[in-house]
Amino acid sequence: MAADQDEVLDQVSQVVLAVASQLSVRDVLQMIVRSARALVGARYAALGVPDDSGSFAEFVTDGISARQQAKIGPLPRQHGLLGVLLREGATLRICDIKQDPRFWGWPAAHPDLTDVLGIPIKHGSQIIGLIFAANKRAPGGFTERDERLLELFAAHAAIALTNARLYERGRELSVLEERARLARELHDAVSQKLFSVRAKARAAAMLVPRDPDRAITEIDGVADLAGQAHAELRAVIDGLAPPDLSVGGLVGSLRSYAVLAGKTHGVPVQVCAGELPPLDPHRETVLYRVAQEALQNALRHARASRVCVCLTAARRQVVLEVADDGAGFDTSAQQDGLGLPSMRERAASAAATLTIESSGRGTKVRMAVPVPAGRS
Repeated sequence: MAADQDEVLDQVSQVVLAVASQLSVRDVLQMIVRSARALVGARYAALGVPDDSGSFAEFVTDGISARQQAKIGPLPRQHGLLGVLLREGATLRICDIKQDPRFWGWPAAHPDLTDVLGIPIKHGSQIIGLIFAANKRAPGGFTERDERLLELFAAHAAIALTNARLYERGRELSVLEERARLARELHDAVSQKLFSVRAKARAAAMLVPRDPDRAITEIDGVADLAGQAHAELRAVIDGLAPPDLSVGGLVGSLRSYAVLAGKTHGVPVQVCAGELPPLDPHRETVLYRVAQEALQNALRHARASRVCVCLTAARRQVVLEVADDGAGFDTSAQQDGLGLPSMRERAASAAATLTIESSGRGTKVRMAVPVPAGRS
């Protein structure tokens, strides 16, 4: 049995790696069903994820070509032995599926099945999927060993599938957060200037008949505001795209963004950085995004004459500091439009500590991100 467990663990490691590689739930399902088929030596295998309407939200197969799958038709319903497996939540091992009284049949293009092995995938007491293997290649049908192997594999597959779902939900949440950030930035950076452009354009139109010189001045103001709005919109769009930190590195990418943002707002931004230890992609992204948010707050709201962004390493931590000499704000009061909750959530996701100090003589945002063991 030890050799069997090694074989299962090898297959499980591939599924876990699929999740770690940030593959979609569909990819993880395909990895699971392919591994299950190989484990028990089946000609066909399928994995179904039930929905709440009597069908399946996902149903992936292995051993059947895409053309044959298309001929079979729509996804199966939760009837026959599939329904039995979902309702009872117990393993099914049948020598001849067509002789079982619970068998309902299948579409004309469906492959002919004989022996089958069905295993529920459970998360706690909830059945989150089922694995079906059919037509064992070796004579004699599926064995008790096959049953134990697939049950052991299904227990680990449940963890992989749950993690993949959590990852996709987290990614969806990140998309919503980025949309909210974009909406805030568009409002703060662009919509107010566009409103001013409209007001100045109307004023110029009214002045043309009676005061052409003043009308020209207003039109010049329109051009200036439109240029500022265009520059800020470009900065928002550049900031919206996920940073490819693997190309420019954390420091290089942050320096490029800081230079662009500083030029857009006409405020000098200094970036200083020492030698940093290696960090995983998530922690690097958190550092970049928090620096980006803090920098934009300083440039847009603080009326600062200079901003400094520093990255240093100390005591198994990477420390980010964004400081300005602007007006400051009351950190105990709710601040709309500054993205403080977003920064705190990002810091928490990286197990980092975030502090914000502000007074009438400036603001300092400081975040300390721990460096995992073995990366210093």
